[in-house]
Amino acid sequence: MGLLQEKLAKYDLPQQYMAMGVYPYFREIEGKQGTEVNMGGHKVLMFGSNAYTGLTGDERVIEAGIKAMKKYGSGCAGSRFLNGTLDLHVKLEKELAAFVGKEDALCFSTGFTVNSGVIACLTDRNDYIICDDRDHASIVDGRRLSFSQNLKYKHNDMADLEKQLQKCNPDSVKLIIVDGVFSMEGDLANLPEIVRLKHKYNATIMVDEAHGLGVFGKQGRGVCDHFGLTDEIDLIMGTFSKSLASIGGFIAADESIINWLRHTARTYIFSASNTPAATASALEALHIIQNEPERLEALWEATNYALKRFREAGFEIGATESPIIPLYVRDTDKTFMVTKLAFDEGVFINPVIPPACAPQDTLVRVALMATHTKEQIDSAVDKLVKCFKQLEIL
Repeated sequence: MGLLQEKLAKYDLPQQYMAMGVYPYFREIEGKQGTEVNMGGHKVLMFGSNAYTGLTGDERVIEAGIKAMKKYGSGCAGSRFLNGTLDLHVKLEKELAAFVGKEDALCFSTGFTVNSGVIACLTDRNDYIICDDRDHASIVDGRRLSFSQNLKYKHNDMADLEKQLQKCNPDSVKLIIVDGVFSMEGDLANLPEIVRLKHKYNATIMVDEAHGLGVFGKQGRGVCDHFGLTDEIDLIMGTFSKSLASIGGFIAADESIINWLRHTARTYIFSASNTPAATASALEALHIIQNEPERLEALWEATNYALKRFREAGFEIGATESPIIPLYVRDTDKTFMVTKLAFDEGVFINPVIPPACAPQDTLVRVALMATHTKEQIDSAVDKLVKCFKQLEIL
């Protein structure tokens, strides 16, 4: 055994939880993701998905992907920079830019590579990147790859954000990067105050709309639209793997920023372009979202009902304002245990432990879809009450 193997063989934390029978990851789903999924030969209520619009199993989205594969093949065999650009990619970019209210957009193969590639190349050594300390891991990795000076502020603490801005050279670029909806806690960024500070300190703002697109704003245009601040936000990022029922991501901004990114973002230039099927599926989902406002209404009806039920049952759910509902456990072992108990009861939820949260903030994450029924929500709440009480969390 080599030195690397010897070192990594000492990592046995997953095996410890497997031995306890509560290891919660890589659970196999045997069909389409919907409000119910097939797992181990029986149906389980799915409350762990990011498919807020409920479109992952929609026949129109599936058929769009099939048609694109028949026309363009299974892949593009190269990067967008060289031989991998389809007219379909360009069409999606134009429609996304118009949807989120920007001049232009670029599509990437995953949402993670949007943030890790864009953030890394926007600013230089003399500039600053300023992030909320609960920003997504892809934002964290993007700023780590940048040569710029990195600053963090306490979660949604605008006084602390201002302190960080005061540390910056006034003549340097100051890029504030924030999640529109925080993916674990479900609360929103304080964009009105961030915009005020932008003007006070001549900063630039990038908002990650991964969990806002298809959920907030007119026709699901996102948190920036929800606050009426689209024109004040310099860069808007989004993903396809949630409301758009596919895989991939995009960045939207003015033409000068997109022109720079198109020729310098390494995860764009050196990654194979998104598949025809994934691109067409995202495009069709975008059309459905815009043409079916009742889908957004159903999502919020389900969300508000679930929030009410969880609060009435006595769960600690924090400051969430979205279809993401954290149920705080505040103990890693119990977080895994309650996830297993819930699954045994037929409810799929996701455990959240460090580094996705602080050690004292471990939780299980419940997420709503437009297609969830009140009966399904009632069943899940009742079963989760039973599981939480069994472990004396509730």
